[in-house]
Amino acid sequence: MLDKLFKLNERGTTVKTEILAGLTTFITMAYILFLAPNILSLAGMDKDAVLIATALGGGLVTIAMGVLVNYPIALAPGVGLLAFYSFTVVLGMGIQWQTALGAVFISGLVFLALTLTSIRQMIVKGIPASMKVAITVGIGLFIAIIGLKLSGLMAISISLSPNSLGQVVQTHGNLVPPPSETLLTMGNLHDGNTLLALFSLIFTSLLMARNIQGSLLIGVLVTTVISYATGLSTMPEHFQVLAIPDFSKAAFFQLDIPGAIHMGLITIIFSFTFVELFDSMGTLIGTATKAKIADPKTGSFPGLGKAMTVDAVGVSAGALLGTSTITAFVESASGVGAGGRTGLTAVTTGVLFLICLFVAPLVLLVPNAATSPILILVGALMIGAIRDIDFDDWTEGFPAFLVITLMPFTYSIANGISAGLIAYPILKLVAGRAKEVNWIMYVLAVLVIIRYVFY
Repeated sequence: MLDKLFKLNERGTTVKTEILAGLTTFITMAYILFLAPNILSLAGMDKDAVLIATALGGGLVTIAMGVLVNYPIALAPGVGLLAFYSFTVVLGMGIQWQTALGAVFISGLVFLALTLTSIRQMIVKGIPASMKVAITVGIGLFIAIIGLKLSGLMAISISLSPNSLGQVVQTHGNLVPPPSETLLTMGNLHDGNTLLALFSLIFTSLLMARNIQGSLLIGVLVTTVISYATGLSTMPEHFQVLAIPDFSKAAFFQLDIPGAIHMGLITIIFSFTFVELFDSMGTLIGTATKAKIADPKTGSFPGLGKAMTVDAVGVSAGALLGTSTITAFVESASGVGAGGRTGLTAVTTGVLFLICLFVAPLVLLVPNAATSPILILVGALMIGAIRDIDFDDWTEGFPAFLVITLMPFTYSIANGISAGLIAYPILKLVAGRAKEVNWIMYVLAVLVIIRYVFY
């Protein structure tokens, strides 16, 4: 039955592999279960309510992606959009969180309309092959950067001038330091957790070198055991494996759609839609490519329209449940790296999210030192696609370079894709090769420029 539903044999996988892959994906993205409540609580939302919405929304939408689309892609509230929601919209603009949820809901409807009218699909089809490969590579570097930061192996050193220190005080910490006062450096290798992450990275890579099935998951479990055995992690007081969520605190249907419309939050709705459009597109393309779902002859992705529909519905569903934009998670690549090729991987991840409504304390025991090396290793797996980019052709290579570098170094999938969308048609036009560019690339370039200039 599972083979018929998920086409396991056709995609060269097994039930065991898919379940292990789903578990791997879940472990690498389980941090969202405590990160989302922490961020949205700053906007005045109840932590328990956000935890319920995150686990329930992520679980149901991810299961839908697996069953309806057969993609190994998991969804949950996006980290960047959580920060935008809390710090920019609610705290920065002084808007009530209910009204902000209304804006998220509307952006989901816009997103769904773009999908049902096939505009999103046209965008994907119009993007050249080199850009699609660059998106895969850029996402690999992006999640590697996330892994390096979470592990402590990479640090951001800040050396502020007296003038900058004064501005920090005046702005209550809301300052972007000038480039000369920040530096990416090696982390503290005398820190126990950093050393444990380094051990996990080496140990798991050795398992992979031996082609041991479930290497990523084994690495996580072994590292977690060592963390508690050495005292680097400690069990919380009054720890309980089972914890029944208090659904009376849930923020179901508390969004204020009329308020969002009345306030004319066009800029906010546009920003939510823009970032979600390119973030989800990048994740869907990158992960589906790594999972070898693309048609080898045409380069198209069977079922991509359905995947985009589920993704769009997830945006509005998250707002209805009481959380920010639910979107495709880049950490899905970790499950693909563990062998996930079908929707059974996503279903496994989604079921684990729902279970976490009742065993959330157990999930939160896994330390960053155990999960962060997985992101680094998956980044290494994804970067191999760079061999398919023709860097001898400057009009192909330079836009791809911008996509690859700006994703990790501006900490945004959308920024990387946007740079490529602008550079590619301009270079082709100047080189007298405008006919090589799909017309929609010119439209996208103009829209991206408008977005960065006016919003």
